[in-house]
Amino acid sequence: MDTTDHVLIVDDDRGIRELIAGYLEKNGMRVSLAANGRQMRTVLEAGAPDLIVLDLMMPGEDGLALCRELRASRFRTVPVLMLTALNEEADRILGLEMGADDYLPKPFAVRELLARIRAVLRRARMLPPGMQVQESAQTQMLEFGDWRLDTTARHLLDPEGTMVALSGAEYRLLRVFLDHPQRVLTRDQLLNLTQGRQSDQFDRSIDLMVSRLRQRLRDVAREPRYIKTLRSEGYVFSAAVNAIGEDPQ
Repeated sequence: MDTTDHVLIVDDDRGIRELIAGYLEKNGMRVSLAANGRQMRTVLEAGAPDLIVLDLMMPGEDGLALCRELRASRFRTVPVLMLTALNEEADRILGLEMGADDYLPKPFAVRELLARIRAVLRRARMLPPGMQVQESAQTQMLEFGDWRLDTTARHLLDPEGTMVALSGAEYRLLRVFLDHPQRVLTRDQLLNLTQGRQSDQFDRSIDLMVSRLRQRLRDVAREPRYIKTLRSEGYVFSAAVNAIGEDPQ
C-alpha cells in the first residue's frame, strides 16, 4: 500500500507551483499541480489528496471561494494550508473563517512550508497530544445538549438529526472541548492541542475557530449555552457530555 503523502498545490503562479513541487518531491512526497479551481476539481476527481496547499489570491475563483467549496463537499475533511499575501491579518482571518487548517504568508521558505505541511498531516491523523478518549472503543457518539457528535464518521448532528458539516480543524476543536468539558482551557492550550504550536502575541486563530464553531452550534456569544469565554483565562465547554456506545446485540 502506498503510504507516500499526496499534496495538491493550487496556485496560479507556475514558478511557485514548480518550486514547491520540486522541494516536496525531493523530500519524499507525491505532488499534483493545479493552476485554478477547474484544474483542482479535475485532480480531486481521481481521489482525495492528503493535503491541499491553496493560494488565496488567484484570478477568477480565489482561494477563499475554493476553500468554502471544499468545506461544503465530500472533501471537507482534507486539510487545507492557505498561502496568504504580505502577511495581511485580514487574509489570515478570512482563510481561517473559511475553514483553512493553517496559513503561511508569502514570501515563505519552502523548508518552513514543508514543516507546516508535516505538522498539519500529523494533526489530521491522530488525536492531539493529551487527548484521551475515556469511553470504550465501541463508543461512537458524544452527546451534549440536543447535539450529537459521531466520532467514527466525524459527523455533527443537530437537534433535528441533520448533519452539520465540520472542517477538520473544527472537528478537532470540538473534540478537545468534548473530551475536556467544564474545564478551563487557555488559548495556548487549545492552539497546542488542535494545531500543535504555541500562539504569538497577535495570534487570533483560536478565537476565530471558536467563533466559527459557535456558529455551527448556533451558540450565541453573549449568552452561550456551550462555549463560554472567561476573560483573561480562555474558554470552557460548560455543557455535560455523555458517551453513547453501540447497543448490545
